[in-house]
Amino acid sequence: MSAREQGLSDFSVDTKHLYREETITDLKVASIRVLTPIHLDGSPDLSRTPVYIGNTQLMSPEGPVPLQAPLPADNLEEAMAVFPNAMRQALTEMVEKIKEMQQQQLRKERESSRIIIPGR
Repeated sequence: MSAREQGLSDFSVDTKHLYREETITDLKVASIRVLTPIHLDGSPDLSRTPVYIGNTQLMSPEGPVPLQAPLPADNLEEAMAVFPNAMRQALTEMVEKIKEMQQQQLRKERESSRIIIPGR
């Protein structure tokens, strides 16, 4: 299958699903991306609902770790209200994923240490 058949070289803009992006921040913890649906001429598309995405950073010994999650909200006030729980949930999922990756790595290391090489 060619790259074109896989859609890897299709750079066409989907003009029926355009959004204007705006960032709202408290300059401390919260950053909320507001994706407002628009028409091709830039006017608001009132037939679609805005999308809210929460962003924050956690500090680790290796540096900042970005955390992002969709915010189920119909307006900015609701997005701000659900932000803390959404970030906690995203953090929980990230920690679980890291633990799962660590367990997979340990299993691989154990399996590779079982290989018996003749003559050694």
